Amino acid sequence: MKDSDLVAVIGAGPGLGRAVAAAFAGRGDHVVLLARDARRLADIAASVRSGIGGDVGTVSADASDEVSLRAAFSEIRDRYDQPTVLVHNPSIAVEAPPTRTTQTELIDGVRLAAGSLLVAAQEVAPAMRRAGRGTILVTGGGSALTGSTWSAALAVQKAAVRNLAFSLAAELAPDGIHVVTVTIDGVLGTAGFEPDRIAAEYLRQHEATDGPRSAWRREVTWGSAGASG
Repeated sequence: MKDSDLVAVIGAGPGLGRAVAAAFAGRGDHVVLLARDARRLADIAASVRSGIGGDVGTVSADASDEVSLRAAFSEIRDRYDQPTVLVHNPSIAVEAPPTRTTQTELIDGVRLAAGSLLVAAQEVAPAMRRAGRGTILVTGGGSALTGSTWSAALAVQKAAVRNLAFSLAAELAPDGIHVVTVTIDGVLGTAGFEPDRIAAEYLRQHEATDGPRSAWRREVTWGSAGASG
């Protein structure tokens, strides 16, 4: 196993994003957080550093904007190196059933969630292919499997992300790149869905990258009892 990795976390927030950053930084990896709000990012990075230490940087980017996101990855390469781990977390919840969801809300959500995964994967895959190793960890949601009345737009986003993650897994596995979606089938922050516990699963899935490919997963479902196949 490599001594350390460069981990890019897109859509980093104070919940799961911070927990994932802490999990990787705690094992000695360098972590770069990406989101739109530079001040919020700085606060999250400072929180990780003050909590466990570690090397945590930030790059501002609008994940829904292809030009902005590609520029952010160019900045990461210039300032740090090629990411060896990508963690994809962006989504947006619109609290409305299908009949009250606008077309713009639906399309904008898919652009943010699936669009940013597509762009980010295209940005990190070439270097991962050259190295013959890499991990792409995708935050999924249970509504991708069942639909949702309270947030139909989010369910469509998560379904699109899940499908794209599966497609990426099929394409990139022969090149040594492990793509896995962690489908969170519950409400983040409630009992059994604590961000730190789920972040530990992200770390486990990344560590599996250096093991036999026969043990790789394309999806792990996280329920109240933890992870399952």
